[in-house]
Amino acid sequence: MSHLKIALLANLKTNAPHRSGEPRDRWSELDSERTVEAIASALREGGHEVTFLEGDKRLYHKLERGRFDIAFNICEGHQGDARESQVPAILEMLAIPYTGSKVLCLALTLDKPMAKRILLSHGLPTPPFQLFENPYETLDSNLRYPLFVKPSREGTGMGISGRSIVHDEEELRAQVCGVIETYLEPALVEEYIEGREVTVGLLGNEQLRIFPPLEVDFSPCPAEERRIYTSQIKSELYNLPRYLCPAPLTDSQIGGLNRLAIAAFRALNCLDMARVDFRLDAHDGQKPYILEINPLPGLCPGVSDFVLQAEAAGMSHAELINAILNEALKRYPELARKAQAAPGLATVKVSSVLEDIR
Repeated sequence: MSHLKIALLANLKTNAPHRSGEPRDRWSELDSERTVEAIASALREGGHEVTFLEGDKRLYHKLERGRFDIAFNICEGHQGDARESQVPAILEMLAIPYTGSKVLCLALTLDKPMAKRILLSHGLPTPPFQLFENPYETLDSNLRYPLFVKPSREGTGMGISGRSIVHDEEELRAQVCGVIETYLEPALVEEYIEGREVTVGLLGNEQLRIFPPLEVDFSPCPAEERRIYTSQIKSELYNLPRYLCPAPLTDSQIGGLNRLAIAAFRALNCLDMARVDFRLDAHDGQKPYILEINPLPGLCPGVSDFVLQAEAAGMSHAELINAILNEALKRYPELARKAQAAPGLATVKVSSVLEDIR
């Protein structure tokens, strides 16, 4: 029986290197044991041997000794302004194939202002913005209130609260100062787009499968969350919003969003999967603006937007995970042939993921 030996690489919340004085949401984007277990189970259903490895400083030597065929990578990283690209760089150094986007894409998309510059260079709509290295820089006279303030290199709504929407100079300076001092990085200030929040998931490479769009309805959430995807909603109150998938949009709107999502995917050289987040401008005929693109979308079963979209397209969590693997394998023909020789639901002897975690 033939199968692939897969290293499942992730950063678990339970393994986060906590430091005194860190913000409450510092590790919100890291994964749960539930997510890792579900991905491992899916890959085992595909007939493969799976070993979980924490994406920390010890990873290089574990990979070097492991003789893995391929890595299924969902590492977010622990530190550095390009932390999501660190594990792919190690994998490339060791010549180990891996799922998902490459080093440059992950570095660029984590840096939100840089990603927005690339989108603008391709003529793609994203809210006008300014990067604040310090809270006392002069505001660009072309920017109009209300503005939206967030950390420039974080995910999962980190640093975003009801106070992120600012209406005047005083609120702007306070919020920018808070972001810089709390997250030790520049603050991104962009024009706030009031309107519906919609996300589009993509799977594939040369041929892209576009999942049904998902709209996040914040109306059931507390008023102080201001109908935005705050850190608290994403990490603690994720059961409160209504997730409408497929989103109640016209065919014309869906077609427009799909075209923009594909263009963003191509512009930033994403691979295998990505999620593109939009706001539909309530004051401009619901014109779509790209807020950001995430080439490492969450894969938690029953929770993550990307997974909910796949389910709406008729894919189970296990099918989605193996589809991501199969898209990556197309870049490695010899591995693809080996994987095809494996029975789809073979029983493979593997150690418990939770044992590996401990």
